[in-house]
Amino acid sequence: MSNNNIIKGVFLVALGATSYGMLATFVKLAYKEEFTTAEVTSSQFIYGIIGILIINLFQRTKNKNTAIKASPKNILQLMLAGTSLGMTSVFYYLAVKYIPVSIGIVLLMQTVWMGVLLEWFLDKKAPSLQKIIAVIIVLIGTALAINIFKINFNDPNIDWANGLFWGLLAATSFTTTMFTANKVALGISSAQRSLYMLLGGAIIVFGFSLYTQTTPFNFEIFTKWGIVLALFGTIIPPMLLNAGFPNTGIGLGSIVSSLELPVSVMMAFFLLNEEVLGIQWLGITLIILAIIIMNIQFKRK
Repeated sequence: MSNNNIIKGVFLVALGATSYGMLATFVKLAYKEEFTTAEVTSSQFIYGIIGILIINLFQRTKNKNTAIKASPKNILQLMLAGTSLGMTSVFYYLAVKYIPVSIGIVLLMQTVWMGVLLEWFLDKKAPSLQKIIAVIIVLIGTALAINIFKINFNDPNIDWANGLFWGLLAATSFTTTMFTANKVALGISSAQRSLYMLLGGAIIVFGFSLYTQTTPFNFEIFTKWGIVLALFGTIIPPMLLNAGFPNTGIGLGSIVSSLELPVSVMMAFFLLNEEVLGIQWLGITLIILAIIIMNIQFKRK
């Protein structure tokens, strides 16, 4: 693969990860305007489905003779895989409702060690020393990033119990999403895969909304935050990541996509005025280091 293709892939993955990193801050800003989690997630998925549907129609017209259409089996598999995508959105947005965004993104990054455990369980093969070291570094980095020894559980502005619970659930469902997304219906276009996964996720999101929305639905969310959330959460990142990963490979792509973590924290720092201490930046750096260690290929002599 040429260096130009690799550079292009790195650029696309970096943009996609940066988009994801901005998302939680926009959600928090929507909460400040008293929109509910149901309104936030519903508007994001509705606009997201419309946007991806338009992209699919455009690609189908452009490549009508060469495009591979998804089979009924592909569609079912992708929609089932997409349910975990819907759960990730719901759980993550619930988490940042109770805790700072800078903590929420750190909890979401627990997918690093959860993915190792899932791989161990499914493949029945113990992880390598390289992965074990990376997991230990992630756990140490997490403890520092959430400043675990200085947590004030009596802070009236932070609900740690709910925040940690939903944050870890989001990481669990995100781990499932990443695992299935890399194994299901790989022969069809990324736009088709994104569409059917979104449709599967929408089942979860709309079910959650119907169950939890006890007040009249505030349709202003569609004009204020819906488009922004869809662009940065369900349209731009999947398209860029799916386009970039084939050029970077999983290892380099995973390292570049870890940009989501510092971008999310910096957005929270500048737009939400969240306090981020030096020890937390150290923890974030360790988590990124662990991702690099896990994905880099060491040459053996």
